[in-house]
Amino acid sequence: MLKKTALAAAIAATCASPLHAYAADSRELTEIREQIRQMKNDYESRIQALEKRLAEAHSQQKVPATPTAAASQLVEIPAIAVAPVPAAAASNGNGFNPAISLILGGTYAHLKQDPTQYRLQGFMTGGEVGPGSRSFNLGESELTFSANIDHIFSGQLTFALGSDNSASVEEAFVQAKGLAGGTNLKAGRFLSGIGYMNSQHAHTWDFVDAPLAYQAFFGGQYKQDGLQAKWIAPTDTYVEIGAEIGNGGSFPGTTRNKNGANAAAMFARTGGDIGTSSSWRAGISYLRTRAEDRVHTELDGSEFAFSGRSSLWVADAVYKWAPGGNASSTSLKLQGEYFRQKENGALDSGGNYRSGAQSGWYVQGVYQFMPNWRTGLRHDRLHSGTPTIESGSFPSLAPYSPQRTSWMLDYSPSEFSRIRLQLAQDKSRPGITDNQIFLQYLMSLGAHGAHSY
Repeated sequence: MLKKTALAAAIAATCASPLHAYAADSRELTEIREQIRQMKNDYESRIQALEKRLAEAHSQQKVPATPTAAASQLVEIPAIAVAPVPAAAASNGNGFNPAISLILGGTYAHLKQDPTQYRLQGFMTGGEVGPGSRSFNLGESELTFSANIDHIFSGQLTFALGSDNSASVEEAFVQAKGLAGGTNLKAGRFLSGIGYMNSQHAHTWDFVDAPLAYQAFFGGQYKQDGLQAKWIAPTDTYVEIGAEIGNGGSFPGTTRNKNGANAAAMFARTGGDIGTSSSWRAGISYLRTRAEDRVHTELDGSEFAFSGRSSLWVADAVYKWAPGGNASSTSLKLQGEYFRQKENGALDSGGNYRSGAQSGWYVQGVYQFMPNWRTGLRHDRLHSGTPTIESGSFPSLAPYSPQRTSWMLDYSPSEFSRIRLQLAQDKSRPGITDNQIFLQYLMSLGAHGAHSY
């Protein structure tokens, strides 16, 4: 009988590596993935053979077949879930034994200014913009199911549970990893790979809220309903290239009654180690989409709609330092992103609109000064440019440069829990300063895969 402990030990020994090994030799990573795939296939085949023999033996004795102890367990190591198939599902070649994780979050917000009057002056925004509501609020919780489907495909479904009792599908995709030439494919709904933070779930962010640039240009985060392909070059230096096509339904685009791909994105990134204690990564991304009757609300409550093309460039960079590696009690992470957007189209008032070049950026640093304790500082700034509008008056689009500075302190008793204090001074509206205080908790229950670099 195959022992679960032997399986876990064999796979864990093959996969053990420090977190900063993301920039390791791509050829070695490819070999490790191939070894893991072969081991999984071998163990699953042997378990299925044993289950078949057990089922036949029980059938001859005319008693119901039951799965063995090995087949009824899920063996988990970081980023890999091996789910042996019970006899009841052997005819389909696939069993349902997913890894399940739940993220619980909540905040208390003390805001000097009325959040219902919040806006980013000079920008046509959509999605989630602003600091949220005052007082106690249930944050966005996440419920995730993930599992290997077979030796090629895996799947993931993430529900976002809002404080207003709403539930929505944040991600739902199938993925094929380790294909020929180091190519990975993803199909369904997923957080786009553009930029640095966009593909990260909110509970992994270093601050309570998204940078102003993410709010202005993505409405929080940009999702694709479509296809994504990523390729890792077989070189000593880490190089990744990716492309996406989708229906373009997420802001700054809108859902359109049109066949084919309504949005396209491309990204490229590279990185590596600096000695034994530091690593870096840099990337550039491009998004092109279209909007049709995208509604924006004016200061007096009236609405107008924009239809036209939107294009956006993003440059990002991150540097990490941890003396002595991941076991160090101190570490430093520096990151920043720069956004540059152009929109051209028509307003439903009959006038033509051209945004010119709108831009935004943020820089932040997070320092772990002792075990379990971190502090960080972030500065955001936007530049609306001077739009060209042939007719009509739109006060919310008058030129302005919103900015904000945030400081945070958080404590993590373990990798499964975090408590955070954040203070911010927000100047997103002309002549108005909003002093903000946030208290946040984040709790992780169940299996949870390793986060990206």
